[in-house]
Amino acid sequence: MTDNEKNLREMFTQWSGEEARLVTGLPASGSDRRYYRISGSETDAIGAWNPDEKENRAFVGFTKHFSKAGLPVPEIFAFHPDGNAYLQSDLGNETLFSILTEEGLSNRVKDLYRQVISWLPQFQATGVDGLDLSLCHPRKAFDRQSMLWDLNYFKYYFVRLAGLPFDEQALEDDFEKLIAFLSEVRSDYFMYRDFQSRNVMIAGNRPYFIDYQGGRLGPLQYDIASLLFDAKANLPNDFREELLNLYINTASRYTSIDHDQFNRYYYGFVLIRILQAMGAYGFRGFYQKKEHFLQSIPFALDNLSYLLNDRHPDFEFPTLEKLLRSYISSDTLRNFAKPGLKIRICSFSYKAGIPPDNTGNGGGFVFDCRALPNPGREEEFRSLTGLDTTVAAYLNSQPETGFFLGNIYNIVDQAVENYLARGFNNLMVSFGCTGGQHRSVYAAEQLTRHLNKRFRMNTIAEHTQSGNWPGETK
Repeated sequence: MTDNEKNLREMFTQWSGEEARLVTGLPASGSDRRYYRISGSETDAIGAWNPDEKENRAFVGFTKHFSKAGLPVPEIFAFHPDGNAYLQSDLGNETLFSILTEEGLSNRVKDLYRQVISWLPQFQATGVDGLDLSLCHPRKAFDRQSMLWDLNYFKYYFVRLAGLPFDEQALEDDFEKLIAFLSEVRSDYFMYRDFQSRNVMIAGNRPYFIDYQGGRLGPLQYDIASLLFDAKANLPNDFREELLNLYINTASRYTSIDHDQFNRYYYGFVLIRILQAMGAYGFRGFYQKKEHFLQSIPFALDNLSYLLNDRHPDFEFPTLEKLLRSYISSDTLRNFAKPGLKIRICSFSYKAGIPPDNTGNGGGFVFDCRALPNPGREEEFRSLTGLDTTVAAYLNSQPETGFFLGNIYNIVDQAVENYLARGFNNLMVSFGCTGGQHRSVYAAEQLTRHLNKRFRMNTIAEHTQSGNWPGETK
């Protein structure tokens, strides 16, 4: 047990009066923060450990303030005296991004985005009232210094490490033009800073907001630009325009907005947000060798292409634009969309045995689907398979199925992200049931769709018993 887990267990017991029976580490993000799901006999919480005390105090302080203002944020249960750990309410595993990758731009996902849009202006325009700005970290405002940090982050971790030549002084001159342009905007709102689909939890089909510890005073435009041009979310441009108009109309209820002025500066903030994100991809990907971050680069390039060709910001930045256009046309950068990891997903019958792993890596994950309701016992499904829509609909309607697959997605996603970061080439996932016809086939297909959407892969499920269909009856 690590010291982090020990401290969180003690905090949990002191807060809840229960022994921490289970402490499960959650998948790591790009930061140094580590999250754990902690369960007692009747109580659950999320424990967070982070060595950055100022960041923790900002998150805890902001959360308490937003909660009092009636905004949907987690509840803070306890804060360690040393400032390096806290407990918060458990909002589950679903984020707006995870649902988007599962369902695509379904009606449910569109409705969730609209809900998120309805809340954002309240954080920005009313959430700032009475907020302790001394907690803002590392800057009180998105001022010239903050913008310069972001642009230098892009320059040093993306431009330099991407390897294409550039004129540094001319690039710096364009940075100054961008900063001067953006500095003309009113900036006394709460700027969430990292307002993206991964930082919106979905519980009970409504959004809850997290990860605003970098919040500070700033303009309205930055956060909505962050959400709509979130690279891997890859929203269609027409839906972006719909949401932007919805945002402006909603925000107008809380503060005075000139629509033309808002739009004039908006795409400048889209530009600086994309550059900041590209700096992060370069730092995590090129510098820290976490290769899965590089897979976001082609989506950021698509966003840049749309911005420069269809929504060009209202000022000139010739050197920066020339550099960005060279990135947009770079085959090398475009190829980062193609992960080197090959995933083999199989269905099988336990009567025939678990499929062998020909890569020599030992077989990977094996999941037993026999605990799920068996369509093979129903006469109408007996001659069908897990590929048939009626069988899939039957299994979808069973509560056990969603819980089963949700846990598998979490486990496999964590492995895929780790394997991508470490440059591994192969992963095998196998699903078994009695006859290898219904449940295992369905589960293999569902995981395949999930991974193809989330990680932009082209995996095809392999059904080892397809030559023996039909029928599974036991």
